[in-house]
Amino acid sequence: MDDGQIPQNLIDRINELANKKKTVGLTPEEQEEQKSLRETYLSIFREGFRSRIEMLQVYDKSGREVTPDKIKDIQRKRGLRDD
Repeated sequence: MDDGQIPQNLIDRINELANKKKTVGLTPEEQEEQKSLRETYLSIFREGFRSRIEMLQVYDKSGREVTPDKIKDIQRKRGLRDD
């Protein structure tokens, strides 16, 4: 996903399988599907989280920018910083 949004149908299916696991149990195929869906969910989540962190700028109480150098370097490489 480009925008980091997790598709609702993915969340719904993960929840459906989780509820079924609690009530009647899952078949081996459903267990594999659940594992795959969770991996997909985590991949999308991590991608979106990383993107948000990389866009972050941190300021102290006096208004000085104190963004970590690692983040500044990433932002420079992406053309997001002029300094």
